[in-house]
Amino acid sequence: MENRNFPYVTVTRKAEKSLRGGHPWVFGEEITALIGEYENGDLVDVYTEGKKFLGTGFINDHSKIRVRLLSRNANDKFDEAFFERRVRYAFAYRKTVMGDDFGNCRLIFGEADQFPGLTVDRFADVLVVQTLSLGMEKRKPILFPLFIKVLSEMGERISAIYERNDVAIRELEGMQQYTGFYAMPGLADALDGHVSICENGITYDVDYINGQKTGFFLDQKYNRAAVARLCPGKRVLDCFTHTGAFALNAAQAGAMHVTAVDVSADAIALARANAVRNGLEGRMSFLCTDVFDLLTGMAADGKREYDLIILDPPAFTKSSSTVKNATRGYKEINMKAMKLLPRGGYLATCSCSHFMTETLFRKMLHDAAADAGVSLRQIEARQQSPDHPILWNVPETEYLKFYIFQVV
Repeated sequence: MENRNFPYVTVTRKAEKSLRGGHPWVFGEEITALIGEYENGDLVDVYTEGKKFLGTGFINDHSKIRVRLLSRNANDKFDEAFFERRVRYAFAYRKTVMGDDFGNCRLIFGEADQFPGLTVDRFADVLVVQTLSLGMEKRKPILFPLFIKVLSEMGERISAIYERNDVAIRELEGMQQYTGFYAMPGLADALDGHVSICENGITYDVDYINGQKTGFFLDQKYNRAAVARLCPGKRVLDCFTHTGAFALNAAQAGAMHVTAVDVSADAIALARANAVRNGLEGRMSFLCTDVFDLLTGMAADGKREYDLIILDPPAFTKSSSTVKNATRGYKEINMKAMKLLPRGGYLATCSCSHFMTETLFRKMLHDAAADAGVSLRQIEARQQSPDHPILWNVPETEYLKFYIFQVV
């Protein structure tokens, strides 16, 4: 073992295999020894029981994920230059893969960008950040100025950084929940929490203070465009519409009429306002009701009022223990949507839960189609947009399953 200044842990063979395979997490039960003093959020080296170096990461005794690997290079020095290289790499990747959409995209996607537990979304001139690991929390004074510096050098102006740290997982990491503007020279700290963005030619008002997650779901950007191509002349039902994004894309593409549905009155109000903002309200109607109840009632009436149905539900499961219940929920809405469509109708359906795997989701769709007495002709199988990159050795980064079918 080379002479290093960090405390270190040794890990089980199971953890060694996982780390060598590219996964960045070490769980508490996988640690066999811990040598040296540290504070939670500090860096520690990780070794095999045979004292072979595996990497360096953030340790946190509060978390089930005891160590989150930051680097596998024994020569790395974890100074400002190290983090600046990482930031530049992540931002340059987005500039390449997003092109003209660089102004509204996810700039950092946690482990997929080797920033464990850190999310950075860009909405025009505002960065909205979630920090879900203590190691990243402690390094905000280094990271946040780097975001501004690197973007400025790319010709991009940022007015504010807003922290959306109102998620329960922070408490599992031993951190408090909070929200607020990050105070830094040259940045605003008293904005109204609204910013205007343009995606797929549609203008949205993003409420990054009170909206879900960071305020807007950027990961469906190109899936919305894919569905829109099928919409001209169609009667469209958009379920779980949230800000109305799928519905607005459908209406703009030339749908005959679009009905947008959500159980949240606030969401419906925002979707309606976005329709007015884009001059699309004449071809849209909005319904505040429970989607399950709506589909059940329509199925009971035997009505087939729509040519295309979009199902974009929230994650029905956030743990492996609730997957069975979630599967029943997914199957119910998909089966009923299939029954409501005429032969030759179209269905766009998805799951945003990592725990609802591709295999489980496809099986559910097979079962739903069998129960509905229909066959599915696949048009497209899609995933999240490339600003949410999938790291093949980290299954947790692969979460969005998105299918477009014709029902035959």
